Amino acid sequence: MEKLNPGIEETDRRKCRVVITGVEIISPIGTGKKTFWDGILEGRSGAGRITSFKDSSLPVKIAAEVKDFDPLEYMDRKCVKRTDRASQFAIAASRMAVEDAKIKLSNEDPQKFGVVIGASAGGLAFGEDQCFAYLNKGYKAVSPFLSIIVFGGAISSMVSYELGLKGRSITISTGCTGASDAIGHAYETIQNGEVDLIITGGAEAPIRPVIVSSFYVMGILSTHNEDPEHASRPFDKLRDGIVVSEGAGILILEELEHALKRNAHIYGEILGYAATDDAYHITTPAPDGEEASRAIKLALQKANIKPEEVEYINAHGTATTLNDKTETAVIKKVFGEHAYKLKVSSTKSMLGHAIGAAGAHQLVTCGLAMENKFIPPTINYEYEDPECNLDYVPNKGYNNDINVIVVNAFGFGGKNSALVIKRFCGKD
Repeated sequence: MEKLNPGIEETDRRKCRVVITGVEIISPIGTGKKTFWDGILEGRSGAGRITSFKDSSLPVKIAAEVKDFDPLEYMDRKCVKRTDRASQFAIAASRMAVEDAKIKLSNEDPQKFGVVIGASAGGLAFGEDQCFAYLNKGYKAVSPFLSIIVFGGAISSMVSYELGLKGRSITISTGCTGASDAIGHAYETIQNGEVDLIITGGAEAPIRPVIVSSFYVMGILSTHNEDPEHASRPFDKLRDGIVVSEGAGILILEELEHALKRNAHIYGEILGYAATDDAYHITTPAPDGEEASRAIKLALQKANIKPEEVEYINAHGTATTLNDKTETAVIKKVFGEHAYKLKVSSTKSMLGHAIGAAGAHQLVTCGLAMENKFIPPTINYEYEDPECNLDYVPNKGYNNDINVIVVNAFGFGGKNSALVIKRFCGKD
């Protein structure tokens, strides 16, 4: 493979290795990895009629909501009062992921344990409600917690505070690539030896009237109100837009030696991450896919993985006309003839698009897919689009070993991110 960055040589290979030792998820098809994974196996859709608010004038009536979440199961009332739903998702999923990784926080150095979370809307949903309160009742109705809830760093700050972690605490807000960029940042931080462990992933709660309206007037939402479960149709010829979603995906990333010392269970190893920007248009992907392709190529190069070694791609696959067509072209550009041998699926067909948390939903799915030797499907795939002609694992997943996965994320502002993960096969 061509060398896109000649400086990436032996020095990078001597850096700390980074493994995934905990995964947890809050999603429209289930809270907790077991319920969630059952939904993936079934090919279950989490989309339905919006219940969190009523607006008869809004043409879009559907979203993929989290319906089985009670924040009081994971935090006290004081914490609930001073947090947005997105932060509540992040705190809850972080606690579950720490438990999944069998980490006893009192045994860890809090200064060597960080938090890096991706989000896009973040606390804007709470801010939207507060604007209505102000307009309807005046300044006395505004929450004293407004400023600490809506600021960009609130999600990572609250996770750090609630779990007592003193390493770097950062919220990365790069739109739809937010969670992927957060995971990439966390990976590189551990790789460079700065901390031993990081709670990372993404959290989002954007299903509010003004936020949903903003997506609708942009023309990116599906309007299949009469059949919400079949509305999200990535790569299908009849796709007509995204189904907005919410939730959180959290992973525990850990330096390999630290993980081995405590005999941790390892879901997989992160080998490479790269990000680029199209610098083309604020919402439309560049037609040539040049920078999106370069992001994947760079991630593979950093991972020391050849394109033909990749077996599965968890696609960004939003079900918008341009995105799916462009992503298909990008995959062909990177992988050549091997693209037609790859399994490619979009789990947004089941989960909807959780914006800044989407990449975390994808990474958790991939960790569990590798663990369970199962390739997730793209549901609602009925009509082939000649411009989207790869193997999208239509409608039904199946058992199969997966050793190397690429996870794609693309977003507004021309942002492109790619992560490479591999089954952990031992220290050597």
